[in-house]
Amino acid sequence: MLSHMVYFTLQDSSEEACQKLVDACRKFLKSHDGIQFFAVGRLAPEFERPVNVRDFDVALHVVFDTKDSHDVYQVSESHLAFIEQGKDNWDQVRVFDAYVD
Repeated sequence: MLSHMVYFTLQDSSEEACQKLVDACRKFLKSHDGIQFFAVGRLAPEFERPVNVRDFDVALHVVFDTKDSHDVYQVSESHLAFIEQGKDNWDQVRVFDAYVD
């Protein structure tokens, strides 16, 4: 399986802006073939240990059954629409892809 983790830092990180991104993730990204696991949410503010990375606002986690499913997702109309709709408020986007089992 391929774990695709995306961490968004927003220009406007208000409650409303973060919720808008979470809702857009669910609308545009949740229903793709090959997804084994999907989750999206906001930074958990109560975790403040020295090892916690806290420089993001919204985290997206998608696990695909195969690399091919991931590759199809990347160029899908809904993924491209998601990017187009939200990119103006993205200050930084970090993507971590890993094979997991």
